[in-house]
Order: sequence, then structure tokens, then C-alpha cells
Amino acid sequence: MTRRGFFYVTAAAAPLCARSPFDAFSDGTPDFLRLDRDDERVFRRWFTFLAEAQYFQPVEMRPPEIVDCAALIRYAYREALRLHDSRWSADARVPLLTGADSIAAWHYPDPRLGANLFRVTPGPYDPADLGNGSFAQFADVKTLGRYNTHRIGRDLDRALPGDLLLYRQNADHLPFHSMIYLGASQISRDGGRYVVYHTGADGIMRRLSTTQLLSYPEPEWRALAANPNFLGVFRWNILRRAS
Repeated sequence: MTRRGFFYVTAAAAPLCARSPFDAFSDGTPDFLRLDRDDERVFRRWFTFLAEAQYFQPVEMRPPEIVDCAALIRYAYREALRLHDSRWSADARVPLLTGADSIAAWHYPDPRLGANLFRVTPGPYDPADLGNGSFAQFADVKTLGRYNTHRIGRDLDRALPGDLLLYRQNADHLPFHSMIYLGASQISRDGGRYVVYHTGADGIMRRLSTTQLLSYPEPEWRALAANPNFLGVFRWNILRRAS
């Protein structure tokens, strides 16, 4: 395990002798939350759809909790893991996705974790963590990066739909920022690849093509390995499997 900035990056699974019996990767995520390949496809479709849908929503229709880039991620992640029935669709005010009803393994809120979906402390998962404050409903970008995802590299071509692009901007009073990699749009269906994010204080949702992102006028926002402010592509720990 190596330290880069404020993020600990695990290049491979921990040695067998160091693994927790409840957490195969010792990344703080309980194995009972990890999704198989079929559920991963459903999750990625919902997570990216819900995030992108907010770009097209009028501001007054957008969930009031979405006030910055981390809030957009928390909202899309949580809602992607719910049971997507007609009642949910009416409450969420978004259509159901054909062929992607819900993940099968579990639904938010899971009875073991309740509403506390996000890991907020270091260390491998232990059952005692269910009651000691290791999980919470809130997580900022830094916490999402350190304890809920793992870095897969700094090459945008390695990103899959639903992965996160994380940045650290040294001059900003809120240094950590995030974008959601959408891949192909499920809404405009124009063949382009996109990212979506919330700008924070000015309340703007933005969607950029990857071409626009890689040539962004302010170089500190380009998702390039040569950009020291770009921390890389991060993938959710629940999508991490031993095989």
C-alpha cells in the first residue's frame, strides 16, 4: 500500500495472512456489500443515469440535498442501491430504466448498516464497525476517495461508467473535487463520452464530453496524468471482487 497525497492506494488485494475474514480486500468495505457482475451492471446504469438526469432537471425539480459535487455522488449512489419500484419512481421523479430494475443482492437501506452507507474511518471492516461510528450517511469527497473507493490509475481510458474522477486543487478553500464518469449518455444517446458534476456554491450542474475535459481551458481540471491536480480514476469498493 502506498500513500499518494491524502489517499492510500492499494495496488492489489492484501496478502491472505493480512485479510479480514469479513473484508477480502481490507479496504473497510464489508464483503456482504460487494456486488457480482450482474448487479454491477445494474448499479452502473442507475448510478450514471441518476447523476446525468440531474443535469437535465430544472433546478426546482432537483433534490434539494444536491448542493455540491459530493452531494451529487451521495445521492446517485444511495438511490442506485434502492429497490426501484413504481413507488420509488414517483418519489424520485425519474423514470424506471428498462431492463435495470434493481440490484438483487441487497437494497438500501440495508438492515445491517441502516442509513449509514458510507465508510468514514480507516482500517479493515469488522462487525463491531456497525455500531461504532465507522459508517455514516455523510461523506465528503476526500472521505469518498479514501474509504469508499480505490484508485485504478490516472488514465481516463481506464474509466468505466460510474467511476469517479478526483482532483485536489491547492488554491481552493475546499481542495477536493469530483466528477462522475458517465461514458456514453443514456439520455442524449449521441455517441459521445461524458462526465457530469456539480460546481458547488454557484449551484450549476455541468456535463462535459471527455474531449472537452481533456482540453479544458484551465489545465488543472484536465483528466491527464501530467496534471498533478488530477488524483486519478477511482472505483467503488462494492464493485471489487476477488475473482
